[in-house]
Amino acid sequence: MTDRSAAARALSRSRGTRSAVFWLALLCGFVGSWLLPVPANAAVPVVETVFTVPGTPETDGRPVDLDVTLLTTSPTTPQPAVVLAHGFGGTKADSLPVGRDLARAGYTVIAYTARGFGASGGTIHLDAPAYEGADAKRLVDFAATRPEVRSTDGDPVIGFAGASYGGALSLVAAALDPRIDAVVPAFTWNSLVQSLFPQDAVTGAPVSLADVSSEQPGVFKQRWASLFFLSGSAGGTAGRDALCGRFDPTLCRAYLRTAQTGRPDAELVRLLGASGPAGLLSQVRAPTLLLQGEQDTLFPLDQADANLRGLPAGTPARMSWVEGGHDASVSVTDQLPLIESWFGRYLKDDHTPADSSFSVVVPQTSLVTDTGNEEPTTLVAPAYPGRGAPATAEAVTLTGPPQSVLSPPGGTPAALTSLPGTGGVLAAVAGVAGYGLGVLPGRSATFTTAPLTSPRPLVGSGRVELEVTSSTSAATLFVSLWDLGPDAEPSDGATPDPSGQTATPSQRSSAAQPSSAVLPGGAVAPVRLAGLTPGRPERVQVALPTVAHQVPVGHRLQVVVSSTDQAYAVPAAAAVYQVALAPGSPLSLPRLTAEASGGSRLRVPLALVLAVGLLVLAAVAALVLSWLRRRARHPRPDLAGLPLAVEGLVKTYGDGFRAVDGVSFSAGPGQVVGLLGPNGAGKTTTMRMLVGLIRPDAGEVYVGGEPVHAGSDVLGSVGALIEGPGFLPHLTGRENLAAYWQATGRPLADAHLDEALAIADLGGGLDRRVRGYSQGMRQRLGIAQAMLGRPRLLLLDEPTNGLDPPQILAMRTVLAEYAAGGRTVLVSSHLLSEVEQSCSHVVVMNRGRVVLTGSMEELTATDDVTLVGLTAGADVGTARSALAGLGLVVALEDGLLRVSGDAPRAGIVAALVGAGVGVESVDGRRQLEEVFMSLVGAPGAAPREDEDG
Repeated sequence: MTDRSAAARALSRSRGTRSAVFWLALLCGFVGSWLLPVPANAAVPVVETVFTVPGTPETDGRPVDLDVTLLTTSPTTPQPAVVLAHGFGGTKADSLPVGRDLARAGYTVIAYTARGFGASGGTIHLDAPAYEGADAKRLVDFAATRPEVRSTDGDPVIGFAGASYGGALSLVAAALDPRIDAVVPAFTWNSLVQSLFPQDAVTGAPVSLADVSSEQPGVFKQRWASLFFLSGSAGGTAGRDALCGRFDPTLCRAYLRTAQTGRPDAELVRLLGASGPAGLLSQVRAPTLLLQGEQDTLFPLDQADANLRGLPAGTPARMSWVEGGHDASVSVTDQLPLIESWFGRYLKDDHTPADSSFSVVVPQTSLVTDTGNEEPTTLVAPAYPGRGAPATAEAVTLTGPPQSVLSPPGGTPAALTSLPGTGGVLAAVAGVAGYGLGVLPGRSATFTTAPLTSPRPLVGSGRVELEVTSSTSAATLFVSLWDLGPDAEPSDGATPDPSGQTATPSQRSSAAQPSSAVLPGGAVAPVRLAGLTPGRPERVQVALPTVAHQVPVGHRLQVVVSSTDQAYAVPAAAAVYQVALAPGSPLSLPRLTAEASGGSRLRVPLALVLAVGLLVLAAVAALVLSWLRRRARHPRPDLAGLPLAVEGLVKTYGDGFRAVDGVSFSAGPGQVVGLLGPNGAGKTTTMRMLVGLIRPDAGEVYVGGEPVHAGSDVLGSVGALIEGPGFLPHLTGRENLAAYWQATGRPLADAHLDEALAIADLGGGLDRRVRGYSQGMRQRLGIAQAMLGRPRLLLLDEPTNGLDPPQILAMRTVLAEYAAGGRTVLVSSHLLSEVEQSCSHVVVMNRGRVVLTGSMEELTATDDVTLVGLTAGADVGTARSALAGLGLVVALEDGLLRVSGDAPRAGIVAALVGAGVGVESVDGRRQLEEVFMSLVGAPGAAPREDEDG
């Protein structure tokens, strides 16, 4: 989830400028969510205890201490344990939000900071078995000594989980220590050699990618490698090499030699080959749940494939491909139910059936262009292809003549298919721009299929055989598989010129490029060929990138062979390659036998039976209708004094579910208004409509009397945090705020940046990269971002998510002071106590409707309940007896007597004073919870998946 309200604000302020759209996509559209949903048992206190655990000494004998936090809700009860390992560049703080959830689910959690990071000692060895792996065994030893951990004869019941760097360590730990009972590695690698020096092709007879030896590394993934190593070398301690930071010096020097030459140093290949799980998988006996992200050009899906295939046949295992990855966000919070189920089966013996299924989220592609807004489909197969189920494929015909491809001197200009570390920014460059940047004329050969006659899920890695003739003894190529929309006839690699001759790709016009195209996962397959005979064709089989993607009817698939890619090191010397399809060799695509889960189905777009002209006509008609609709909305001078007025909002989803049904309310200057309701009440859908993210079926929203719709100028006066913040993980908190404000096009002085930084209250963390932030830090930064520019109206959706009690208290003060200046705050929440203490007014929703509005004072005032404060030392028993004689019900609540009944308050006070009980205060209020439950009653139907409240 992302802060899409920020997108609406920025678009309204700077629409029409390409740079604004570009930065907007950077900041808002393509950053995944780090937010942790509030669990049902969030109120259960978690006891957190900090320990220092001795780690494995360095090579020179220097001792190493590991910074550890143990979390439990029941310190006196032994429970199964889970060790959580963090991602590269992070610390144990990144694991604590998930750790608290697991602790509340009945586990003793051990979160720790890996050697070389944070407060732990030692140097970074990249999950080497002798160092990080040995540390993991010591943590299991530590668990065996703890009374909070369930053990049998010193053997603890324990699982291991982690993402990215921590995911690889989970597998290494399971291989080295048979005491580990279950593991969940996520978003991680199999081989760092194949990850950072991928080789996705072999010459001669067809050979599987799995057979390519890590002893023969391929093309240097220099941009990801640079980000990877820089995040470990930054922040080194005093006395260390400024270039190497906390890296092991031998490892660091080997990387520096590689970075200078662009070719893998032999020592680096040896060290990387010994790190991580690749050589140890045959020893893993612990049941393994593999989670891998589909937006990941650092550790692509083929790394998870290799991990699963490397496990022994008898090791229980399940694979799940999920949204996210190093090109989006690396977070396991959305997968917590799956993780808890896996650990429950193997750590708690809950007797759930063993599960070896394969699930994959398949994004949808729209008719004309990939918008990224189509609802994905989750496919589930009984077993993973090639492990418990046969791997099948189908042949698809490609067409295209042999083509010349130039590898330019110096390797520039280079194709741009992904920008590592920017959250998949190229997805923001729609249509011709994305294709035009990734498929450069004269530097690319293209081979295209006919339009598909049925929808085609691409799940896995395809194969294509090429014939490559090089002008030199080596060749470096990048092969990708594009999904082309139905709006243009793509070139098949060459087009006839006016003289009737065939034009080469370098000669053809950019008009031949499709105006809608998408590169699934932003992934390319690098190919490095050596030992070639110049001028002689070499047959090459290429393993295409492993992807999860849905291709609709009428779309074409196109294999693109390029000589450059900005994410990789390419030869500096110029060369010319002749690229052709191998005779008689079709495009081989994986076929998965699976069913859609949760009632989702692969959708067949029937509109494709219409001609392109009808599509264009329909689009024009839609634009006209939209324009007429906007013109029909007139300003309301009578509402000019109201920061927010909502009139009759209705939203019904495609399946007939009415999420919002006639919602009307207003928010005045100086008010903090709580939008309150149970999950599924329609709060978030309403918040989305307030900023134009969703168009209502009926009703209007006015800000200062001006109508609101997508792109409204008036949205420039609205700040919003809806469904959590979205940031660029490689930038610091300060840089994210500055870049966001720059995207608005307004002067920096108008941002009131210092005030926002004070609200964030991140201290030194403000200048750390956001990828290392905890959930609470991201939430505070998101609230600060929403307050940039001191907007007249501030909309906050569940703002206290991830905040600890002192931070929640501070946030109440911030909101009150913000509204005291005449501004208005609308807070959506399902937390009754928080709304009662933070808000001056309340709007209560239930099942899509407003059931009550008013000030907090009005709603909680009552004649039936009296709260009496007694003087110090007053006898509560005497007070009870005195009031019982009046037929009143008395309860002690937060140090006050809660008196229920219809007796006058003067009579209550007189009875107490007459009995000798001192009275200090009298108040006639109900708690908001009483008001709420009287309106909402018992919980209704379970909320829909697309409406979280």
